[in-house]
Amino acid sequence: MPGKRPLVLVLAGHDPCGGAGIQADVEAIAAQGAHAMPIITALTVQDHERVYSVHPVAGDIVLVQLRTLLQAYRFDAVKLGIIGSRVLAETLAKELAQLRYEQPDLPVVLDPVLGSGYGDALSKDDAVLTLQTLLQQATLITPNLPELARLSGTSATDWQAQLATWMPTHAADVLLKGGHGTDRLVHNYWIQRGGRLAREWQWERLAGEFHGSGCTLAAAIAAQLALGQSLENALDQAQVYTQRSLQHAFAVGAGQRIPQRTFIDFE
Repeated sequence: MPGKRPLVLVLAGHDPCGGAGIQADVEAIAAQGAHAMPIITALTVQDHERVYSVHPVAGDIVLVQLRTLLQAYRFDAVKLGIIGSRVLAETLAKELAQLRYEQPDLPVVLDPVLGSGYGDALSKDDAVLTLQTLLQQATLITPNLPELARLSGTSATDWQAQLATWMPTHAADVLLKGGHGTDRLVHNYWIQRGGRLAREWQWERLAGEFHGSGCTLAAAIAAQLALGQSLENALDQAQVYTQRSLQHAFAVGAGQRIPQRTFIDFE
């Protein structure tokens, strides 16, 4: 069909400052050349620094939106962000299980956002428990180092031991993000399902802090997969794009900056 773009189903929360969440996903997906179809799962009260409260959207509203889209369109990828409640997560997991049964090769990218950069809660229930059913439907999970530590539920302090405990509980690949490390370089690791380290990337650690970098990366990966890229190429291209968006980040106030996602060519 002339002019047709790959479609990415997005289930994530709304950030009224526009730095993260649904807006970040839509911008990053569009920048890759795909089209986002977003369903808001939670409304938040937040600015670019702090989250003050989270209000999950009623499950029946989310479900009727989702089923309407599934009847009308065939999606090329799915991107999951914050869901807001355990009940809603379990409902969506059932719908995704059916969708993946119908489309076994459908990429499902889950960004396991467990809290804001300051540790503010992003679910009305325990965030780790909220994600459990959705983790089983993901084909790629993109935790950062603090998120992996919480997801693993172990007392181990090194990420290799945490991964060894956590990865057997699901069947997804993992992109472990090192943005919360302290080295001069940011180390990101692609670990394939089964635990094999497939590739490492090293990126310049940029000064300052950013709001919405994880959403940007996960959404860009989903879009690249929707475009038909292999997982390795999708991970590579999405990281290049995200690094550039961080290099050109802008300020909306004092503190964290927002990635510049809306232009493919930053030169």
